[in-house]
Amino acid sequence: MNKQLLSRILRSFREGVKEFELVTPSDSILIGLSGGKDSLALLDLMGDMLRRSNNGFTLHALHVRMEGVDYQTDTNYLREQCERNKITYHERLVGFEADRNEKRTPCFLCSWNRRKTLFEVAQELGCNKIALGHHQDDILHTALMNLSYSGSFSTMPCRLKMQKMPLTIIRPLCKVKESLLREWASEAEYQPLIKICPHDKAS
Repeated sequence: MNKQLLSRILRSFREGVKEFELVTPSDSILIGLSGGKDSLALLDLMGDMLRRSNNGFTLHALHVRMEGVDYQTDTNYLREQCERNKITYHERLVGFEADRNEKRTPCFLCSWNRRKTLFEVAQELGCNKIALGHHQDDILHTALMNLSYSGSFSTMPCRLKMQKMPLTIIRPLCKVKESLLREWASEAEYQPLIKICPHDKAS
């Protein structure tokens, strides 16, 4: 165990959570668990925070599987990671019909349906927050892309309260660098979720 690496990640993680007030007592939070390194790291860090808070809040995790995508990793692994962190695991299988709007890609529909499922399950479980695994690099890259392609300086907020539903989106990894998460994924020997998307080459 690389204690120095863990210390750097924990420091950045806690700074982000504290600065943007992402987690408060009595919260019920649903973690979006894709199975990639970022969401697995988020699962571990949120689980550590839960233990240190003496179960001061509630955590659930949701893995959304898309029909038509070839998953090559047994999701029992994700369930085991949740159980190790004392986090309740949920799984949903979601599909969608071909879009009649030719201007929209299947990627748009896939992303939209994943997000819709997160919102639905969060409300079913009585959660007030959804935690996503976007890290510091994601936030900076989004800002640069918006500046380059749309001429606006905006990015993914670390905390976003939804207007049409009683949910808040939080990004607890907002101050954690991707390079640190990549190192940690290797240290923790995360099992990668391999998926083959049929639209990968055409969209």
